[in-house]
Amino acid sequence: MSATEIDIPAIHVMLDELKQRFPESSLNTLIIVSAKNQQLFLIKNNSIVSSYPISTAKAGLGNLSNSYKTPLGLHKIDSKIGDGAELGAIFKARLNTKRIAKILKSPEKRSESDTITTRILWLTGMEYGINLGGDVDSHSRYIYIHGTNEEGHLGTPVSHGCIRMGNLDIINLFDQVDVGTLVNITR
Repeated sequence: MSATEIDIPAIHVMLDELKQRFPESSLNTLIIVSAKNQQLFLIKNNSIVSSYPISTAKAGLGNLSNSYKTPLGLHKIDSKIGDGAELGAIFKARLNTKRIAKILKSPEKRSESDTITTRILWLTGMEYGINLGGDVDSHSRYIYIHGTNEEGHLGTPVSHGCIRMGNLDIINLFDQVDVGTLVNITR
């Protein structure tokens, strides 16, 4: 999806609202996840600089623990994991196993497990009672933006709650964002 196919004025309205709600946060760099479009947009200095196909949760959108849904709302990157790992490196419990996943490019192929590959951006919620604290805490739910071995399914909601990206795409995004970068997950 090109930048011309999304609602640019809506992004500027969203940026203005975020500036009012979170004046202490830098909005020079922002990630917007559109579950409806199955796209992730990287915004820098009020302009879309990159867009990537993604996969959100097969179970839909929701913030409750154990729901296997992708949480909505404003988050930030709490930690970046995997800098320098090989393309397709498999992570277990956020540790590089030094094994390389076979990348499935065909939508007909499925993996037996929810494999986390290449890089991890671990998110924490910023809205108490919505995605922060109690049984809605995105960080405690281990919600990540991460690479996947099921690249053939990008553009379709198939994850267990995380936001999946292509392996080259997650490397590209990882290198352009910092800990603390805001991530707004929208319908």
